[in-house]
Amino acid sequence: MRVKVLSRNPSDYARETKADIHRIQRNVDPVLHPLEGAREYQRALNAAKLERVFAKPFVGSLSGHTDGVYCMAKHPSVLSCLVSGSCDGEIRVWNLSRQQCMLAFTAHSGFVRGVSLNTSGTTIISVGDDQCIKYWPLETSQLTFSQKLPTSTIMGKTVFTGIDHHWSKPLFATCSSQVDIWDESRTEPVHSLVWGADGVSSVRFNPIERNVLASTGSDRSIALYDIRGVSPLRKVVLDMRSNSVAWNPMEAFNFTVANEDSNLYTFDMRRLDQALCVHMDHVGAVLDCDYAPTGREFVSGGFDRTIRIFPFDQGHSREVYHTKRMQRVFCVKWTGDSKFVLSGSDETNIRLWKAQASEKLGSVTVPIVATVCHLSVREDSDLVQNIVYWNSTVCIISCSCFSVNVVSWFMYI
Repeated sequence: MRVKVLSRNPSDYARETKADIHRIQRNVDPVLHPLEGAREYQRALNAAKLERVFAKPFVGSLSGHTDGVYCMAKHPSVLSCLVSGSCDGEIRVWNLSRQQCMLAFTAHSGFVRGVSLNTSGTTIISVGDDQCIKYWPLETSQLTFSQKLPTSTIMGKTVFTGIDHHWSKPLFATCSSQVDIWDESRTEPVHSLVWGADGVSSVRFNPIERNVLASTGSDRSIALYDIRGVSPLRKVVLDMRSNSVAWNPMEAFNFTVANEDSNLYTFDMRRLDQALCVHMDHVGAVLDCDYAPTGREFVSGGFDRTIRIFPFDQGHSREVYHTKRMQRVFCVKWTGDSKFVLSGSDETNIRLWKAQASEKLGSVTVPIVATVCHLSVREDSDLVQNIVYWNSTVCIISCSCFSVNVVSWFMYI
């Protein structure tokens, strides 16, 4: 005769103390739980998507221009200062922290093709369809809405299509039918650089190798120049025309161009025979691009009415921003603190976006815990006045209503 006995060990289900949680018996046999992996995957996916679902990347819109915003420039030392130029010849200076226009004036008859600021940020240099280079004084502490007059005007021979200032010297470069290097104290170009192109659409100085500049031409070429030798360095020709060029601020040899074939190409200036990376996702011509101060990402905008943020070494964008009213994006900029992205488009607005779509903005509320310490003072002491001391961490209040004084100490934690 065989007898089966049920045997249970109390240590398998009993709690050692009352504070312990109850043990739950569960069979982990995968045959009894065929969808366990799918459930865990769905939970992890939902958790990762929560930030994307509740992301609000749009911060605000800077309105005031009466025509499309064609170009923008950042102040070299003031993060909240932005200069923009529109297609009706108007230049505006903005305070980004207040989202207000601080200064507006008519600069050119026709398009403002480019704006730039000198190294000290005290002068705005603009070029336009009227074949003029104009210098405008800028004092960020005394911005008003009064009509400004240029301190100097230089008449050019052709229409200028772009401008960029040297990062440390009082020099700037303009592009038209050729690339001209100007000194701020002279009315004639110091050097003129030509390499086969009938027209040059953009020019940019290298922020690290500051004597090297790149330009994009109408003959589908990208040319590199060194102003020390006053001679071209290298040249590469693509299948379609490039509209803009941006240098990586952390890698001296790398630059990215925005092309008409809806792609962006990153090159190493030491090896132009092959692109380091082809950045896709745009469905229209790309008009402008700009790098973040970290050098790890860049922003682009174009005819498809979208703004895309690309990692510098990946072929697809991690973010795409657009609104219903936004039209063709002419210019994009990344702010100096690497937190925001600016876009200027054809419907007269400048839009401010978060660089990280799900990042929380605003002041952080810190809970206040009051710790009261009663300090007895000599009973025979008299205070002639109340003393109140306040700073960001400690608030001390002394009361002299009675002969015995009580001091309360409130500490922020």
